[in-house]
Amino acid sequence: MTIQASHMSNLQLELLKLYATDIPEKQLLDIKLLLAAYFADLIDRDMEALWDEKKWGEKTIEEWKHERLRTPYQ
Repeated sequence: MTIQASHMSNLQLELLKLYATDIPEKQLLDIKLLLAAYFADLIDRDMEALWDEKKWGEKTIEEWKHERLRTPYQ
């Protein structure tokens, strides 16, 4: 059986270094929560920039509520 090497991202490689030794489950959970919070913050910043760029606001949300974007079936 041949095993092919897969490409890992720089984040995956860095995390592998971090997890080279066993750590308590509590620390592992803390790290997972830190990573989740970090990526959630990135998304929030990107969305805020998009809203500013597109000049979206409450009116936009109200318009979206009434849009019908489904593909019509033939």
